[in-house]
Amino acid sequence: MKLLPVLAICGLVLVSVVESKDLIVGTNLSNRLIWQHKVEYNSIPLKKRVKEEFFSDPGQQIIKGIIARDLDHTDSSATITAGGVGYSYVNLRFKSERGSGLNYQVEVYA
Repeated sequence: MKLLPVLAICGLVLVSVVESKDLIVGTNLSNRLIWQHKVEYNSIPLKKRVKEEFFSDPGQQIIKGIIARDLDHTDSSATITAGGVGYSYVNLRFKSERGSGLNYQVEVYA
């Protein structure tokens, strides 16, 4: 019975990643913003830029939502490589398209 909510969340993650380049996992409705950060990385011609960001809550609150918005609306990507919803930490990996930089606004809700 616990498998059904996990499958539903995975399905929503896949739909949100396929439809846009913004990463939206979990929910921010009636949850408290515990971390907000801007991820920026300058562009280098003909190169892809990769940056990793790590957040760990010192109060060990469980993360209920993560939003990473691409402010430049490029074809760059944001993925969760460790932790995330259901954990008290998250590791995010950002990868730009060739010749572009990164400009993301990241919000974590608990």
